[in-house]
Amino acid sequence: MDYGGGIWIRAAVAVAAGGAIAARAVRRKSVDSSAVFVGVPAMVAHTLAGYRFAGLLLVFFFTSSRVTRIGEARKRALDPEFKEGGQRNWKQVLSNSGIASILVVLIAFVTGGTDSCLDSKDSTLVTALIGGVIGHYACCNGDTWSSELGILSKAEPRIITTFKRVRKGTNGGVTIDGLLAAAAAGFSIGLAFVLIGFLTTQCASAVFWRQMLVIPLATAAGLCGSLIDSILGATVQYSGFCSVRKKVVGVDGPTVTRISGMNLLDNNGVNVVSIFLTTVLTAVACTYIF
Repeated sequence: MDYGGGIWIRAAVAVAAGGAIAARAVRRKSVDSSAVFVGVPAMVAHTLAGYRFAGLLLVFFFTSSRVTRIGEARKRALDPEFKEGGQRNWKQVLSNSGIASILVVLIAFVTGGTDSCLDSKDSTLVTALIGGVIGHYACCNGDTWSSELGILSKAEPRIITTFKRVRKGTNGGVTIDGLLAAAAAGFSIGLAFVLIGFLTTQCASAVFWRQMLVIPLATAAGLCGSLIDSILGATVQYSGFCSVRKKVVGVDGPTVTRISGMNLLDNNGVNVVSIFLTTVLTAVACTYIF
């Protein structure tokens, strides 16, 4: 890695920006104090790899925080784990940034912090790593938008494995509104990647314009990630209806009637697996497309 002045400027910018964003997020209850110790190092790692990766992290954080606040009164009535502002802890932040943080560290070491275009002829490894980061945040954003907006849909959700109607809040339940939200979330990640890349990358004209294909690719990754998450939620994550709380819960008990799923993974575990699979799929796709 190039340890010249540019790297240290990026590090200083990342620490300052990350600290300011984290302080604001704690005040607004988007995250708790434990999440800061994961979020700020992740921000530094992403910025050292390139401002474009920091941009993807921030687009995911700000847009997901915004949609989480939509319809809070209705979500409070449906979600047994509802927290004001959608407050995330360190486990949730790590599950949504851990894999990408590993990838951007590898990118930084391979490229020396130089923002590169997706171009397998130049480097298949770098193209796959960058594609993985795109898929990661498309999946994270897609899952969040789908969950937070889908639960507000007027339509009854259907569980993805059998398409039977289920109660709102059931893991693996999907609606058209939720799936469209997932695609839109992926689109926002792809658009951010392309727009920031216009300012930060230098490559041949033909290669440069092919970067526009990231937008439909990220849109598909957002939708695909949400579908993978739903399949896992319906099969390996427990959902049951509590007759006392009158809500769908994720833990079995004497007052709980099972709806679907085995009690193998919690929500964070499902997120990690779906993110990993979407990351790998997008990375492979990028080596063929670019």
